[in-house]
Amino acid sequence: MNTYPEADRPEGPADGLGSGWYSPVPAGHPAAALLCAEAVRTHCAAITEHVAAGQSELFTWHPDRVHAIADYVASTIRQRYPDLRVPYHSRWRHFESGGSGERLDRWHILCERAALSGPEHREDRARIGIDLVIPSVLLDAGAGPDWRYRDPASDLILTRSEGLGVASFDLFARGGFSAEPGDPLRADAERLMRIDASSIATAFQVAQHNPLVGLEGRAGLLRRLGEVMQATPAVFGTPARLGNLFDYLKANAVNERIEASFILKTLLVALGPVWPGRVVLDGVSLGDTWRHPAAPGGLVPFHKLTQWLTYSLLEPLEDAGLVVTGLEALTGLPEYRNGGLLFDFELMVPRDPAFAEVAHEVQEPVIVEWRALTVTGLDLVADGVRQALGLSEADFPLARVLEGGTWAAGRRIAAKRRPGGPPPFAINSDGTVF
Repeated sequence: MNTYPEADRPEGPADGLGSGWYSPVPAGHPAAALLCAEAVRTHCAAITEHVAAGQSELFTWHPDRVHAIADYVASTIRQRYPDLRVPYHSRWRHFESGGSGERLDRWHILCERAALSGPEHREDRARIGIDLVIPSVLLDAGAGPDWRYRDPASDLILTRSEGLGVASFDLFARGGFSAEPGDPLRADAERLMRIDASSIATAFQVAQHNPLVGLEGRAGLLRRLGEVMQATPAVFGTPARLGNLFDYLKANAVNERIEASFILKTLLVALGPVWPGRVVLDGVSLGDTWRHPAAPGGLVPFHKLTQWLTYSLLEPLEDAGLVVTGLEALTGLPEYRNGGLLFDFELMVPRDPAFAEVAHEVQEPVIVEWRALTVTGLDLVADGVRQALGLSEADFPLARVLEGGTWAAGRRIAAKRRPGGPPPFAINSDGTVF
C-alpha cells in the first residue's frame, strides 16, 4: 500500500476531520516547492524560453501564431456561448452530455430524486458532489478511439470524455462507490479499496469489441484512492469518505472564502500517494512530474489531473456557499485537446518531420516539452481571447477560456483536419496521466 511515511502521516483526531492546515510533505521538504501551480507555470516557462532561444533539439516556437489561435478560440466561444456566459471547464460538463449538442442535467435530476434540491441541503449536495467528481476525474484518462458507452437514460452512444463522464456518473448513482447499504450517493474508502478491473469493465460496458484503454490503471487508481483516504483522517474523516473533504475546506475558509491554490495544495499533498511513483524526491512521489534538462532542477510538474479536479470542485463548493478566489493561480491543462490545438496551429513545430507518425510514451522528452509549451501557450492564448472578447481576467478566468474555449477549439480543429477528429499524434496511456 502506497501511503505516507509514518513520520509524515497527517495529524488529526481519529474520530473527526480536524481543523487547520496539515501537510504530509513538510514545508522544508524539496518536494514541497513542486507541489503547486506556481511551479507548473514557472518550470514550463523555463522550458519555453529554452525552446524560444533555439536551443531545443525537439521543437521550434512560433509566438506569431498566438493571434490566429486566439481568434479561432474566440470564434468557438461565440458559437457555443453567444451570451459569453461560459461555465467553468470541469468534469460537470461531461455529466451533462446528451448527444447532438444537447445537454442533460443529470445532476439536477439525481438531486431531485434524492430530495436534496432545496437550499437547506446545499452542504449535503457539496459532499455528494465531491463523492461523485473525484473518482470520475480519476477515471477520465483517454478512453482510446474504439470505446463507446450506450447511455441508458437517452439510448445515445457517447464516446471519449463524455462517455467516461456519464459512465462514471451512472456507476456512482447506482451506489458503485458506497459502502453503506441504503445510502448509494457517497464514496467510501472501504468500497473503493475493493474495486477491481472487472467492476470497471462491467460498468463501462467493456467487451472484446468495445475496448477501454488503461482499464487496470483506472481500477488501481481507485483502490489507491481508498487506501490514501483511510490513511488521511484529518481530511477524509473516520470512516473515510471523500465528501468529508468539504468539511475540511470549509474549516479552513476565512469568511467563507478560500483560495484556489489552497484547494490544489490540499489535493496534491492529501492525494499525492494515489499517483504512481514515477519520480520520487527524498521519499515523496511527485505524481505528474517529469524530467527535462531545461527545467529548474531538471524537473517539470504538470499536475494535470489534480488541477482538473480542482476546477471540478469549484461548482459544488460554490453551491454550498464558499467563494473560491485566486482562480488565476491555476494553469491550463496540458493534454490532447489543448495541446493538440496549439500543435495544429503550429505554435510549436517538431524538428523531426516524422514525429506525428509514431506513438509516443508519456515520459519522452519530446512529450514533456510539448506539454510544457502547452501550459505557456495557453496563458498567451487566454490573454488574446480576452482581448478579442473585450473581457477582463476577473470576468473571464482561465477556467472559462478552457471550457469555451481552447478544449472545444482543439476538438473542432482536429475534426477538420483528421477523419474522426483524433489528436494530431498518439501517446500511449496507462490511464493515470491524461
